[in-house]
Amino acid sequence: MCSNLGFSTRLLAYSGAVANPARSSEEMVYEVVLKQAALVREQRREKEKGLKLNQTVDSEAMTNWDLLNDAYDRCGEVCAEYAKTFYLGTLLMTPERRKAVWAIYVWCRRTDELVDGPNASHITPKALDRWEKRLNDLFEGRPYDMYDAALSHTVKKYPVDIQPFKDMIEGMRLDLRKSRYKNFDELYLYCYYVAGTVGLMSVPVMGIAPESKASTESVYNSALALGLANQLTNILRDVGEDARRGRVYLPQDELARAGLSDEDIFRGKVTDKWRSFMKGQIKRARMLFDEAEKGVAELNSASRWPVMASLLLYRQILDSIEANDYDNFTKRAYVGKVKKILSLPVAYAKAVVGPSKMA
Repeated sequence: MCSNLGFSTRLLAYSGAVANPARSSEEMVYEVVLKQAALVREQRREKEKGLKLNQTVDSEAMTNWDLLNDAYDRCGEVCAEYAKTFYLGTLLMTPERRKAVWAIYVWCRRTDELVDGPNASHITPKALDRWEKRLNDLFEGRPYDMYDAALSHTVKKYPVDIQPFKDMIEGMRLDLRKSRYKNFDELYLYCYYVAGTVGLMSVPVMGIAPESKASTESVYNSALALGLANQLTNILRDVGEDARRGRVYLPQDELARAGLSDEDIFRGKVTDKWRSFMKGQIKRARMLFDEAEKGVAELNSASRWPVMASLLLYRQILDSIEANDYDNFTKRAYVGKVKKILSLPVAYAKAVVGPSKMA
């Protein structure tokens, strides 16, 4: 635990977060990481003993395999429509892993749509409470619809814990009541809720390479880092868009130290102070991407390429922000099709290296 918290401590030290917190967000989140890692370790031990895991699913709805396959196919269609690059990456996985990842993606998308979708203005805390009850039911084998059925089957088949799913819903609750973050410790927790959780949900499905010598905790920590890096990148890319909705997802104390305020963001003018501030924010995101990359090599061989491709593509959004002279007020940073295509062989070359050999 100390080594992984050491990386988080470096992030906090870099951010200049609140001094001597009683219990930092990193420490709270790492407790969840340890729990998820323990579940995967237990599954690996049972596999080594030759036990057959999760042969039955409690829900009667799961017994009709044609309906279940239809449910997974529907999840794949949603993934293909709304996350084309990610969907193409999943096609490189084994059919079982691919379907499970689709099911997780669809649940996460539906959860996010509650507060960011077309009906977001009508969503209340009680609606999120109902969504959480529905989550509890599907984990107990009582799905409400086809999409729930696919996820219900997935969480029975793989050692996926409910806590990251509950934490994502908590992130949606934050979006309903909070639009400012005092420091990076607060922002870290938000990023964990809405994105770091995805990494923890996915590792049991992606699988850890049998030949990996890395600790399960370190692989989970890297998955967490990837989710955090992706969300910080989203925040940096969408500064202007969020400002138009009255939201500022940047640490208020760091803005103040840079001589900036919310008014500067709403004004939307790129200045030397803004460029300097953005350089620091981008540096932090890249540190997280670097930490995440260490864990990709430890994943199951069929999962490495799509995860590495996703990491490289998302990291390039930071390059695009720099290329736009840090104007994330009026310009949306993105990775063009040519760069995406050129990234795939690079990702493949990194992915084939294998456990504990990637630089």
